[in-house]
Amino acid sequence: MRLSTVRVADDQTAAARLEGEELVLLPFSDVGALLAAGDDWPERAVAAGGKRVPLAEASLAPLVPHPNKIICLGLNYATHIKEMGRPTPAHPTLFAKYDGSLIGAHDDIHMPPVSNDLDWEAELAVVIGRAGRHIPREKALKHVAGYTVANDVTVRDWQHRTREFLSGKTFEATTPVGPALVTADEVPPGASGLTISCSVDGHTMQKSNTADLLFDVADTIAYVSTIITLLPGDLILTGTPGGVGAGRDPKVFLRPGQELVTTVEGLGELRNTVTKDQL
Repeated sequence: MRLSTVRVADDQTAAARLEGEELVLLPFSDVGALLAAGDDWPERAVAAGGKRVPLAEASLAPLVPHPNKIICLGLNYATHIKEMGRPTPAHPTLFAKYDGSLIGAHDDIHMPPVSNDLDWEAELAVVIGRAGRHIPREKALKHVAGYTVANDVTVRDWQHRTREFLSGKTFEATTPVGPALVTADEVPPGASGLTISCSVDGHTMQKSNTADLLFDVADTIAYVSTIITLLPGDLILTGTPGGVGAGRDPKVFLRPGQELVTTVEGLGELRNTVTKDQL
């Protein structure tokens, strides 16, 4: 099953189930609200039905517009660790985002007026479907609702102002997530073995495989849930492979008008245009 969040009116969204080339609107404000309705959310999603919207005409909102948590991993592919000149971490490198950073699968990425160092980071994203704390690794995947595509677009000079990543990672309207939650039964366990890629104006910048994650999905859920309770709708961005702009010589960054396309095999595609904000 594939689920999306669709804009239906000014400041209003609805969860939707994909059927062929149409989205069937569900009686929930977004995918996060559906997941929070209870462990029987799959049955509710299948049974509910409403207005149909052609997929080609739909305006997709961020998959989960207001998650309780957005947990991100840095330095989680060997190729990215190498290009950034960092030692291999012994534990997951965690940072967070706020929901104001999220945009839909086809929305514009807003380059902030205070920086020109905007970089791409294709990522597999995990959507939590069942709450849990101190989740053992062997049970971790039972807490996954499904998977989606994200790009952890980063303002590099702000990221490197301090040792902490946050300031460069959560600028408003910079992080596309979508187009759909693909339920876990449609992909290999832990979404392993999927091709992940990113292109800028048709030029491939990143191409790797989710089997190369240093800390896989089960490892990550077990680790994060030791720290804090995971809740339905929480997003976990699992890190990016090598090929980012800051890792190149010379460095390459996004420019206004460029199109960023992010794909994960079997999960879909993000297609976003960069626009420059003004003060």
